[in-house]
Amino acid sequence: MSHKKEQDASSTPEYEVEIPSREALLEAIEARLKPTTFEEIIERFKLDDERQHIGLKRRLRAMERDGQLIFTKANAYGLPARMNLIKGRVIGHRDGFGFCHPDEGGSDLFIPPSQMYSVLHGDRVLVQEQGSDSKGRREGRIVRVIEPRQGGIVGRFFIDHDLGIVVPDDSRLNQDILIPEDARNGARHGQIVVVDITRRPNRRTSPIGEVSEILGEHMAPGMEIEVAIREHDIPTEWSPATLKEIEKFGETVPQEAYADRVDLRELPLVTIDGEDSRDFDDAVCAEPDGDGWRLWVAIADVSYYVRPNTSLDKDALERGNSVYFPNFVVPMLPEKLSNGLCSLNPDVDRLCMVAEMRVTAKGKLRESKFYPAVMKSHARLTYNKVADILDGDPKLRQDYQHVLSQVDHLHELFKVLKTARQQRSAIEFETLETRFIFNAQRKIESIEPVRRNVAHTIIEECMIMANVATARLIEEHEEAGALFRVHEPPSSERLTNFRSFLGELGLTMKGADDPSPADYAAVLEQVGDRPDAELIQTMLLRSMQQAVYSPDNAGHFGLALEEYAHFTSPIRRYPDLILHRAIKALLKKQQGPNQALAGAWMHSTEQLDELGQHCSTTERRADDATRQVADWLKCEYMQDHVGEEFTGVIASVTNFGLFIRIDDLSIDGLVHVSNLDNDYYRYDNERHLLIGENSRRVYRLGDKVRIRVRSVNLDERKIDLTLLAAESPLGKDRMPGEENVAEDNKPARKSRKKPSGKGKRSKSSTKSSGKSSSRTKGSGKK
Repeated sequence: MSHKKEQDASSTPEYEVEIPSREALLEAIEARLKPTTFEEIIERFKLDDERQHIGLKRRLRAMERDGQLIFTKANAYGLPARMNLIKGRVIGHRDGFGFCHPDEGGSDLFIPPSQMYSVLHGDRVLVQEQGSDSKGRREGRIVRVIEPRQGGIVGRFFIDHDLGIVVPDDSRLNQDILIPEDARNGARHGQIVVVDITRRPNRRTSPIGEVSEILGEHMAPGMEIEVAIREHDIPTEWSPATLKEIEKFGETVPQEAYADRVDLRELPLVTIDGEDSRDFDDAVCAEPDGDGWRLWVAIADVSYYVRPNTSLDKDALERGNSVYFPNFVVPMLPEKLSNGLCSLNPDVDRLCMVAEMRVTAKGKLRESKFYPAVMKSHARLTYNKVADILDGDPKLRQDYQHVLSQVDHLHELFKVLKTARQQRSAIEFETLETRFIFNAQRKIESIEPVRRNVAHTIIEECMIMANVATARLIEEHEEAGALFRVHEPPSSERLTNFRSFLGELGLTMKGADDPSPADYAAVLEQVGDRPDAELIQTMLLRSMQQAVYSPDNAGHFGLALEEYAHFTSPIRRYPDLILHRAIKALLKKQQGPNQALAGAWMHSTEQLDELGQHCSTTERRADDATRQVADWLKCEYMQDHVGEEFTGVIASVTNFGLFIRIDDLSIDGLVHVSNLDNDYYRYDNERHLLIGENSRRVYRLGDKVRIRVRSVNLDERKIDLTLLAAESPLGKDRMPGEENVAEDNKPARKSRKKPSGKGKRSKSSTKSSGKSSSRTKGSGKK
């Protein structure tokens, strides 16, 4: 952003003179053995005009702001890399320290508490590496803030002795914000507010801010969503220009849109979605074709309505994707499109882009073609209805007799595709999902498990086939330009951790340092009906890299596919919209410029790089926000269950305690080490164990446990538990204290070392205490 401002300023008529580009300046400074003064730069580029001097100063200052240059105490410009300086973003921690995540990747630098007083979580900074700390982590010193964090800060407003204070909701912002009396703007004690920083913190003073928005009372229904939206900077307002643009859309498909489209209104396409879905962006149809199948996947033609570079397009790009909270959605497109013109509602004409595919009897993609069409959905089906129809429900089979053969064809095709999926050894997860059931006051009545049925997998396989066909099209025509959905193999560190976890459970995985998807799939086959199967799948998922969007095809490891792209959800994902435009542009190129393909567009390679990064970021933003809301709601729910007992499984082991995942609720709580039986506990991070030095008690990942809810802290979203009993996943029942460990794990009986870490509850312990000699004392009753 600062680069753009500097360019705009230097192009005004008053300073419209030629000055060196950033690239030329960097090259000249890099060529010298020492930092370069302003006068030396003027001499090097022979800048004689006073206006050139002024323009040059502006450009150099902008390069300072962006961290490209450092202005030294000797009044010279130097390169950060040569001064051992690293650009990155600050990641705060609730315990006062932080980390700097380098822009260019690599391991984070530890920032001690003394350095965190003058920065905030989210700042972009220049950091000077200062060697390693006592725990072997790279340590850094803050040199300069080059880009302060953007947006307001959400927190709870308090008045203490007439002093206004906002305590940030995000625990990574561990400095309270002072609010002068004339900056409270009507906020009352205990309310949730948004604050703008008016004076940044330094070593001597806390940050000062002004209340810019009052969200409401602390426990008001829906407050958790309001907080998450603002903390993660999720756009919720449409620009005035966008609101004006959507006024031109009617309730039906415009007559001119029918031109040059294939008419599929008689084809028995159906939609299959969740019970509470409101936007339907995919419809399917299948029929036997010789010894194989023909499959149609029709996707809403969003690109017809959302044209490149319009205000509507810019707003959709800024959002990047829809964000789905419990009972609330922040859509990527205005409701008039997402639930109206672009939604494939039954019995109305809708525009679509179609992938028509021929599939062999063995489930392989034989050929495919793409074209714009007009369709009419013949039925709005749900996953549960389709599952019941296939189970023979007589009433449903009668009600949907007109599409009954279509459901049966899709089921038969699914069996073929399922077999092909298994043969290529794609990794199949069956982890438990939950949903919140609210009452009329939007308070949680219950948390229910959501089980996938055969209808979910029918649609999933059809969508995968369409995404593969699309990816192959783009791979064959590189000039079209689009984003692939890339999922790379696990990193060596994650792989090592996962193998260690499996070893503790008596499981193994083949593939050495380069496992294939088949090796991972074999692990899931070993799990079978084990009671800790869900935990193993969760740990397997954690070992994976995060999928991203990229113009460079690197395959999809989890699905065991050489090419994969997102084609099937342009209503809720911007990368799919990019892909639709690229397909149209390719069709227009093949069929001639007179082809009416509204919305056709090809992006440059540079644009695609930026789009891929942006869309990957907005996807992570949505995941983080929805996870935060779920954690809040789970804590709110558990407040009414303090003192009750549940069963669960040890999902994580740290040097400060055990995280327990409660059965059927997917809620995690902590059994703090200080609440374990009276002993010193040694943390073995290689085997994910806590070992009692005297009792020889062992707590490990996967142990089945019985717990009691001890307390709930809604502000910090923490649930404290008390351990009542534990059972080994290997089948050996035990109450706490009945299992011994091997002799080689036994610590020295005599130790003059004082007990350390009396159970301070801190996530940092997982990073800082990997040594097997770590000892922590538990002081709870047996």
